[in-house]
Amino acid sequence: QVQLVESGGGLVQPGGSLRLSCAASGSIFSRYAMGWFRQAPGKQRERVAGISSGGSTNYADSVKGRFTISRDNAKNTVYLQMNSLKPEDTAVYYCARSGRDSYYGPSRGEYDYWGQGTQVTVSS
Repeated sequence: QVQLVESGGGLVQPGGSLRLSCAASGSIFSRYAMGWFRQAPGKQRERVAGISSGGSTNYADSVKGRFTISRDNAKNTVYLQMNSLKPEDTAVYYCARSGRDSYYGPSRGEYDYWGQGTQVTVSS
């Protein structure tokens, strides 16, 4: 059974930083692309960053230049470094495993396993 467990969320002031982690188990982590999504109250879940099995990355325009996704296959973990945080980044953040090694785009239907989410609140 595949399990994804996020950690690292919390309350941070505008302009601050957080690093989210997602620990994976139950599958050969290195074979799959991964994504980070977020969902704010009253809004649809949106993908903010994706990383292929080989380490290629892409980002939503809203976070480009501020967020960095990375992975450590030896630790079965994917990270999301978030800098210059804004109040509009407030959301529950989820990691997800893509059903393919090469897909790390924004389509939620391409992701087959999801974590439980971690809350990120950006507020003064």
